[in-house]
Amino acid sequence: MIAVIQRVAEASVTIDGKIKSKIEKGLLVLLGIEDADNSEDIEWLAGKIVNLRIFNDSNGVMNVSVKDNSGDIIVVSQFTLHASTKKGNRPSYIKAAKPEIAVPLYEKFVSVISDALGKPVQTGEFGADMKVNLLNDGPVTILIDTKNKV
Repeated sequence: MIAVIQRVAEASVTIDGKIKSKIEKGLLVLLGIEDADNSEDIEWLAGKIVNLRIFNDSNGVMNVSVKDNSGDIIVVSQFTLHASTKKGNRPSYIKAAKPEIAVPLYEKFVSVISDALGKPVQTGEFGADMKVNLLNDGPVTILIDTKNKV
């Protein structure tokens, strides 16, 4: 799994002109899933994200997690995170999991990260044409690949 985590002052997901999800202070997580991903990746990544100390403490130092500051999270599936651009100019998405594998993993990830956060997280809609709007705070953007855990 690959996750792009962005600290946001606000974020929303719009589908067909209607807002599906909206948060204020928190994290926007773009999640790419591949065939090799499993429950261990989900547990590790969810725990890592909710405990990342990337919000400022009272001294202005990034030392507080989204869980500690009662922030919210939006998780959006994004198969293009697994794009391979090694050959030519048209990306290949061969590593991205097909929906029959990706959807259950995505849904499990949403459930696990909600449990880790201690409250429901917002989502996009798997496979939908989404408009994602965000106000990156910092900016702070972090990339985590579960294949690089060690």
